[in-house]
Order: sequence, then structure tokens, then C-alpha cells
Amino acid sequence: MEDDTAKRQDSDEELVCKKRNNGSIIWKWFRFKRSDEQQSNVIYRECNKHVATSAGTTTNLFHHLQQRHKLQYEECIKLRGGRAVASQTEKRSAPKQTSLQASFTRGVPYEKKSAKWRDITEAVAYHIAKDMVPAATVEQAGFKKLLKTIDQRYDLPSRHLFTREALPKMYSEVRQKLSDRLAKVTHYALTTDLWSSRTCEPYMSLTVHFIEDWEMKSACLQTSYFPQDHTREHMAEALQDALTSWKLDERGLVAITTENGTNIVKAVQLTKWLRMQCFGHRLHLAIGHGMDDYRISRAISRCKKIVSSFSYSWKKRRELAEAQIQLGLTTHQLITESATRWGTRQQMIERVLEQQGALAKVLSSDKKSRHLVFTWQDIEVLEAVQKTLKPLQDFTDALSGEDYVSLSYVRPVLHLFSTSLLAHDEGDSELPKSIKTTIVDYLNTKYADPATSDLLDMASLVDPRFRTKYVSSDKIDMLKHKAVLEAESLLADQRCFQPDTAVAAVPSMPMSADQEGAAFVSPPVKEKTLAL
Repeated sequence: MEDDTAKRQDSDEELVCKKRNNGSIIWKWFRFKRSDEQQSNVIYRECNKHVATSAGTTTNLFHHLQQRHKLQYEECIKLRGGRAVASQTEKRSAPKQTSLQASFTRGVPYEKKSAKWRDITEAVAYHIAKDMVPAATVEQAGFKKLLKTIDQRYDLPSRHLFTREALPKMYSEVRQKLSDRLAKVTHYALTTDLWSSRTCEPYMSLTVHFIEDWEMKSACLQTSYFPQDHTREHMAEALQDALTSWKLDERGLVAITTENGTNIVKAVQLTKWLRMQCFGHRLHLAIGHGMDDYRISRAISRCKKIVSSFSYSWKKRRELAEAQIQLGLTTHQLITESATRWGTRQQMIERVLEQQGALAKVLSSDKKSRHLVFTWQDIEVLEAVQKTLKPLQDFTDALSGEDYVSLSYVRPVLHLFSTSLLAHDEGDSELPKSIKTTIVDYLNTKYADPATSDLLDMASLVDPRFRTKYVSSDKIDMLKHKAVLEAESLLADQRCFQPDTAVAAVPSMPMSADQEGAAFVSPPVKEKTLAL
């Protein structure tokens, strides 16, 4: 009886925390009796059981929780992991004391012309030139705050430094690097075009194309202000002056590609350069001729009016979005046509046909716009135009690329138009047949010029994918002989530029079939997006 009373008194004795806790989370569940001054007997506070443990270790305490108290053990593991992560974070984020020198120099601006100041200034100048932002950007409050946040020691100079020093210096350096590259080029091609800025100021652009390390390279030589009258004499003089300023020998010019305006065509004739018409612009004109039909003009005009009515009315755009959801149509916006890109007209028609149900619902609900709802005749015309033009969409981009030689594509593409894409199908009505015939006849006529035709045949011949497949049989022997003569001429030019380099001789007479195959081996050509 006395023993039971003693045990009850022991269990009722108050438990206290560990005196010198080393930070372990395990002591949340274990205590000591107040009478145990040495704290040698560890007691689990929930069941008042003694747990044997060596001095200074807590391994047995964790084992006790794991074996007897699963829930408490899981809680302990979570708390233990969280505390470890927090401890590591505190260690990593603990601020280091700043040195006295760093404290004094932190607020001192960089010296002008110091290396750091120059690097940041050049980076700002590169941003202005590369992203074509106004020089006044450096005076805007948001841009100044951005740079101050990045580096408070950098003082941003005024825009005058960029317009008078940094940008001209960058231009001179880039021009010199490009000039050094072009000095090693023996043959090159050019493209040029005239355009107007948003303020209606005229400019002339000139781009050079050349091969460097068996890769096609392009560089815009200049986009110069051109205030003179756009006569053939002025344009020819401007082109020749540009070559002179870049020290490009006219004898190395293979051809120049231009649009088909009368003034630029005659300007190139004055220079006596070989001219190649832009295929994208020529295709645009051919499709324009194909669209010259009163039925098409009426349907296209209605398309433009519909697009315009939605472009200037937020209410109609909101109602269109609601109608698209109700009819289960894709929530696409209408596309506006650009007068200089035929592809935008085709995209406009395609989008209008896609959304004709939603458009009809919105337009018919407003008495002011009911007259714009398409008739069945308009729908038939637009569908005919869409069916005819859709296959041609990819060719403008493919034949306007700068990363590969596209001239050799022209002859195969013209053949593909005539025999496949624009050939008459059995189910074609009178209108699609008329469009196809007009486009094909126009293109064939414009590329029938003897000089242009010979250039296309030669480009196709030296392309290992095409060779003589698209060349008229009666021209093959003459064309091969001409290719050999041009190869001799190229080797002669190489000897002029590299007199010490031994160059193998090329026979001047027509070769056998096996020799021809060996003569026209060229570096591997990457696959293009145009499938023929």
C-alpha cells in the first residue's frame, strides 16, 4: 500500500524542461522531474515513462517516438526539417559587414570614361540602335530609374552624347567591320527598294548578299534619305554612289533584285547591271491581274467594309465575341488587308469565311449594317478566290528568304504553278479557271525575257536538286557549255585575287555525262521549306 502511494506521488511530481537545451526539437516531448537536479532521468511527458539515454545524445529519444508514438514522431520529423531549412536560410542570408572603403565608394558615381561607365554607355547605345528606339529614351524618367536601380553609381548622360558621339562611333566600327568582310568578297548580289517613312519622307535602301564560309550572308549597306525626284538618272546615280562609298567593284556584281516600277527598271538599265525582278512583287501583280473581275471586286469591297465596321466599333467587336461563343466558333479577330501584300487579302477572305455565321448574326441585328450581310453569290465568289489563292501563300515567303539562294526556285515554281497548283481541275467553274489562267499567263510572259530566262535556267542547272529537270531540252547543251565558261571566268577571277593559290584547270569543251556529274558537285544544301 505504501509502495503504491509512493509511485503515485512520483507520477504526480511536476515535470520541467531541460535546463541547457541544445536546440533539438525532441525536447518538446521529453521532460525531467523537478527533484532531478542533475537531469539524468528522461521522462516522456505523455506516459511518464523513463527513457534510457546516454549523456548528451538524443538518438534513443527519437527511437522511442518512432516505436511508441507514430503521430508525434511524424510531427517531430516535419518540425525538424523545417527548422533545418530555416537555419540554412538564415546562414545564407546573414548580412556580411560592409568594409569601410566599400561604404564610402558605394555612393560615389563612376568617373566619366572609366571602363565601367563606358561599358554601360555602350550597352545603352546598342539598345538604341538594335531596338530602334528614339534617342530621347535616355531622358525618360522610367529608363533613368531602371538604370539607377541596376547600378546607382552610373550617371546616364544626355541624349546629345549618344547622338553626337556614341552612336556615330558605333556606326563607324560596324561599318569598318563590314567593309573588311566585303573586301574579301569577289562576287555579290544586291537588292534595293524605295519606301516612305510615317512622315512621308523618301528613303532608298540597299542590301548586299554574299557567300562567306559556304553560308549565305546579308547586310543592309544603307537606308539613305532620298529627297530628289525619283527619276531613272537620280536613282542610277544613287546606286552607283553607294557602291563607290563601300568600295564594291561593279564587276563583282552578279545581279540586282528590284521591284517592277518603271523608274527603277530604267535606272538599272542605265547602269547596265543584270536585273532580277522580285518574285514576291511579281506574284502580287499577277494575282492583282487575276482579281480584275467585277464579281470579285464587289465581294472584296464588301469584305473591306465589314472589316472596317468592326474595326471602328467596340460594340460590334463585343457582339462578335458573344456570337462566336454561341455558335462554337474560334474567337478570332478580323484581318485588315494591306494594299502592298496580296497575302493579307487572302487571309482577310479566309477569316471572313470562317466567321461568316457570327458576322451575319451581328450585322443583321443592326438595321444600319444589314446591307453588309453577304449574299450567296458573294460567298461563292470568295470561296472560289480562297480555293485558288490558298496554295500560293507559302511561295512568297519561301522565295523572299535571305538565308539561302532562292533564284533557283523560280523556274521549278513556275512549272509547278502551270502543271499543278494553277492547273484547271474538273470541278472548277468559270471564275477559278479565269483567275488561274490570268496568273499563269502573266507570270510566264514576265519571265520570258531572254536574259531573265537564261539566268533562271543557269540557277536551276547548278542547283543539285533540279539540274536540267526544268530546262528546255534544246537549251541543255548550250547551257552546260556556258556554265563551263563561267566556271573558267570565276577561276580566273580567283587567280587575280589569290595569285599564289594553285587552282585546277577547268576544261572549256563540253564534257561527258560522268564528268558533268563530277563538275557540278557542290557543298551539302540544307533542306528548305519549299516542297516541290
